Amino acid sequence: QLQLVESGGGLVQPGGSLRLSCASSGFTLDEYTVGWFRQAPGKGREKVSCIGRDGLRTAYAESMKDRFTVSKDNAKNTVYLQINSLRPEDTATYYCAAHRRAPGSACNGWEYAVLYDYWGQGTQVTVSS
Repeated sequence: QLQLVESGGGLVQPGGSLRLSCASSGFTLDEYTVGWFRQAPGKGREKVSCIGRDGLRTAYAESMKDRFTVSKDNAKNTVYLQINSLRPEDTATYYCAAHRRAPGSACNGWEYAVLYDYWGQGTQVTVSS
């Protein structure tokens, strides 16, 4: 079965850190760019970050550049999202999604959710004291 599985979410105090993981099953991520999105209760989906096929090129939503870091380990078929200095407004369900791209592809158009081929089920991040 082809799927993405996120993990690493949880309850964390403001100022804390989390590392989310997104692992593929049934396909390898070296042919895919991977995007991270989040959705808070009562709000629409929000783009977070993207990482290209080679794991070298990245993109971030403007408001995410300072505290979020995306990385990729193609050997483990896993993408990571490190979130530092967590704030209550970061509370959301975080989703990863994979988009099969041509070799050399970066994150062009990564913010368009309709382009992605696979989505994970999400992992909940709650920031509260």
